[in-house]
Amino acid sequence: MFDPATLRFDDRGLIPAIAQDAASGEVLMLAWMNAESLARTLETGRVTYWSRSRKAFWTKGESSGHVQRLVEMRIDCDRDCLLLLVDQSGPACHTNRRSCFYTAIRDGGEVEIMAPSTQS
Repeated sequence: MFDPATLRFDDRGLIPAIAQDAASGEVLMLAWMNAESLARTLETGRVTYWSRSRKAFWTKGESSGHVQRLVEMRIDCDRDCLLLLVDQSGPACHTNRRSCFYTAIRDGGEVEIMAPSTQS
């Protein structure tokens, strides 16, 4: 049985969680979870994060409708980072892009490699 107490949360009680599209393997975003958001995610199957800026739970898609459904949760070897394989409906990024990783460093400069989605 999985015991969340075996995870290595930081001094604020948080652990980074990388969301990856379960079907394509595309890295979508990085956010933070605490023990309660982790428990909510496992209980409901809808990914819930801890918003550091709002200091509140944030179920992905609650305002945008772009939900993340958990397919599988993985733990890294040091037990201090999570990988969430998700079924993502719509864009994952608040900028309306599929992924939050839409800027690349190329030839010493920043280049946007992904346009915002026209999907709402």
